Amino acid sequence: MARGSMAAVLAVLAVAALRCAPAAAELPLVEHPAKNDGSLSLLVVGDWGRNGTYNQSRVAEQMGKVGERLDIDFVVSTGDNFYENGLTGVHDQQFEESFTNIYTAQSLQKPWYLVLGNHDYRGDALAQLDPVMRKLDERFVCMRSFLVNAEIVEFFFIDTTPFQLKYWTHPKDSHYDWRGVAPRKDYIANLLKDLDEAMKKSTAKWKIAIGHHTMRSVSDHGDTEELLQLLLPVLKVNGIDFYINGHDHCLEHISSRDSPIQYFTSGGGSKAWRGVYQPNDDKIQFFYDGQGFMSLQLNQDQADFIFYDVSGKVLYEFTSHKTNHFQPSIYVTAE
Repeated sequence: MARGSMAAVLAVLAVAALRCAPAAAELPLVEHPAKNDGSLSLLVVGDWGRNGTYNQSRVAEQMGKVGERLDIDFVVSTGDNFYENGLTGVHDQQFEESFTNIYTAQSLQKPWYLVLGNHDYRGDALAQLDPVMRKLDERFVCMRSFLVNAEIVEFFFIDTTPFQLKYWTHPKDSHYDWRGVAPRKDYIANLLKDLDEAMKKSTAKWKIAIGHHTMRSVSDHGDTEELLQLLLPVLKVNGIDFYINGHDHCLEHISSRDSPIQYFTSGGGSKAWRGVYQPNDDKIQFFYDGQGFMSLQLNQDQADFIFYDVSGKVLYEFTSHKTNHFQPSIYVTAE
């Protein structure tokens, strides 16, 4: 993206920041224009911030090469941006050591749209949300839940960490920064309502939900029951095409047997190889227990997904052709 286009995105963010209050009826919206031909290209990476270790730097290098080849418009992070316990504040050196100094390729000097993961909540969660971070590195666009409208596609970025009840009731030795979130039940109810309304208003050809936690997974964390109970009905009824997440440190594509939604995990940004594979009733299209990332190219008619490993090798390709479908409205409240 040219400097002027980046400035335009940041100007929109300034307005969006005014709409981030907990009682807001609408989610913050960022307008990101598609290419002149109407297409869009992006990379997706998750679970990465480890000061370049565990092959984070190698993944970043390959992202730069693929990003240049595809002329990407932006990068999506599926969360767990900084290990092990998020940032300590807005001046934490890990921001530069795990982000700015790692993703240095020219092709990656585009907006990064990020959600928070559970490890981010273990530190100062508000630090990553602070607009001052964009003064340190203008690429870094992180909010709890927000929308990115790229004309042919609308992305719904969802704050999934508060959904998991165990983080509230059994945090073990971890501390979670629930400022601006508690009480959980009200936060989730408001978020689901806002998502439902935003998805209904969307006129984009494609609708993609982004969250940190797995909806469907055959790796270490498996399915997230709270998301299946509370969030999935909203996605189904509003015709969401894809749910993309991190959390499990692997690459996977799953087709559910009870929905047309396709599930993609891109959580291989650094530490991986957990050695866990737990097949379930869903259709496992692809699973790779190692490091890597994903690209996504979209136009009016199709969406092309590609998974790459740490050396840039193509591991898996999947193409989805657009079909229209409509379902009525519903959302469930948290217990």
